[in-house]
Amino acid sequence: MPRITALSRLSVRQRLTATVALLTTLALLAVGSTLYVLESRRIDRAIEASLTQEIGEFRALQSEVDPQTRKPFASADRLLTVFLERNLPDANEALYAFRASGGPSYQGEGDKRLLGSPPFRDLVARLERTGGTDSVTVRGSEYRVAVQPVTQGGSTSAFVVTHNVSASRDDLRELMVTYALLAALSVILIAGLASWIAGRLLSPVRQLRDTARGITDGDLGGRIQVTGHDDLSDLQRTFNDMLDRLESAFVTQRQLLDDAGHELRTPLTILRGHLEVLDASDPDDVAATRTLLLDETDRMSRLVNDLLMLAKARRPDFVRVQPTDVEALTHGVLDRARALADRTWLLDGVTRGDASLDGQRITQALLQLADNAARHTQPGDEIGIGSRHHEGQLELWVRDSGPGVAPELRTEIFERFARGEHNDDGFGLGLSIVRAIAEAHGGDVTLDDTETGATFRLRLPTGAHP
Repeated sequence: MPRITALSRLSVRQRLTATVALLTTLALLAVGSTLYVLESRRIDRAIEASLTQEIGEFRALQSEVDPQTRKPFASADRLLTVFLERNLPDANEALYAFRASGGPSYQGEGDKRLLGSPPFRDLVARLERTGGTDSVTVRGSEYRVAVQPVTQGGSTSAFVVTHNVSASRDDLRELMVTYALLAALSVILIAGLASWIAGRLLSPVRQLRDTARGITDGDLGGRIQVTGHDDLSDLQRTFNDMLDRLESAFVTQRQLLDDAGHELRTPLTILRGHLEVLDASDPDDVAATRTLLLDETDRMSRLVNDLLMLAKARRPDFVRVQPTDVEALTHGVLDRARALADRTWLLDGVTRGDASLDGQRITQALLQLADNAARHTQPGDEIGIGSRHHEGQLELWVRDSGPGVAPELRTEIFERFARGEHNDDGFGLGLSIVRAIAEAHGGDVTLDDTETGATFRLRLPTGAHP
């Protein structure tokens, strides 16, 4: 557990660098160990092969004749002398002749430590009758010794080949020291390179962190500069999109609160003013005040309901799309709209077929447009409702023959609490609700450019089949 805590205190860059360095070290250690084992075995095989070769050459000489007398060798000592004269030992190798009389002689660089070592002489004495190969350690150095007995002309001697195994492995140890130094340098270089690469790769994450730290309730304008097309770039884009949504939500919320507070302040002021001057002893005054207060309460209820409707518009379940008969929907809206006011209600046109949409929400939007048209027209004026399939979109509209919308109001009429110049009793939320319903379907609502009257048109990419 303490180790995990210690690692958790390191940054991601440090952990990545440490991981790469550790894996590189383990890999180099595995390679070095394998190299050392394989090379050690190769050296041992080479030593055994060299000893076997020397013994084989000596045995071959036994079957030959003495170069001086052209006859078989008269004694073992003569045989050993001729062999030592003809052969040169390999590196770290020495050839010895232990004659029946006299001290041992050698070819090559004789090792005085070996010649003066009792264990070596004991080994030769033990093998000079049977022959064989064995190892002996003298003063920290390991030797491989091969003994071949020689009986020639009634005398017995011994041919001895020694190989300094420790000296042969010194080159391997020097190689491994060099390898260790290069491996350590490689680990340092790889760790530095890994740290640099990790820093470059994690740079978007640091930017994301710094941007997140700089965001406050009053400032949501910070964004990350996106570079590249990898996973981290996708994360940056997603983070920027999230900030866009948050900023839009905060701005909308602040505007909604400001506008709602402004709109509620007036009816509350009216309620308070009439309650303050109310004459409780006058039944007529009480009745009139009651009627006025109930009317203001109804207006506030409408405002709250409209605000709740706009708040729900951002929920994913605001619309429930299903196949809907557009012709039946159009006729249904027209039938309901006739009860709104005494107007000349017309069916401009209708398209047949099904469309994928929320019939209740679309009906609500069209009735809201019809109610707006009724409030901006006079008895007997025309109000038309229709639908059609046009350029891959389903269009539903409500038109009227009223005074129309002033050019300066066309750009802001769909905003919350925006009122037309002839609309004094509403809150300016009706068209905002219509736009929210259209956008929830992936469409929009527009106001046609007409010389007289006003035509509001819903355009929905519903894939309708006319």
